Amino acid sequence: MTFEEIIEHLQAQFPTEKFEIIADAKQPYIILQADALVGVCSFLHTDPKLYFDHLACITGVDNDVEAGTIDVIYHFTSIALGHTFIIKLVVSRVLEKNPTVPTLTTIWKGADWHERELFDFYGVKFSDHPDLRRILLPANWEGHPMRKDYTEQEYYHGIKVKY
Repeated sequence: MTFEEIIEHLQAQFPTEKFEIIADAKQPYIILQADALVGVCSFLHTDPKLYFDHLACITGVDNDVEAGTIDVIYHFTSIALGHTFIIKLVVSRVLEKNPTVPTLTTIWKGADWHERELFDFYGVKFSDHPDLRRILLPANWEGHPMRKDYTEQEYYHGIKVKY
């Protein structure tokens, strides 16, 4: 299916959902509200015309302090049907407000490590995640290094890490 056909199919299934459609990008995508993510993704996975059987990647982009947001970007592939699709969420980057996104581990088990990486490096929390903890940095590491306002700690366990 083409991007346009996937959008039509989604709009027919979710007539009240507001999709922001970015069709003129090099890789077209839609922007969703976080509360619609699980319903839309469940449909993407189970609908026989779409059957997105593979969550290829979840990545993040810090839009900086001035924008106050982090993009959470999902890349889906239907290996069986040969099409791809991208969804973007825009969430608050303010840690005190707990930027939270629903987990997709109930749909794609592979979301586990991707979500943990975003938690580790960006501080995005995934509600109902089965094991949300740091995956690449030590559990007691301070901060989230992919944030644009991240400041390296001077020492870690007595070892100078900033030069």
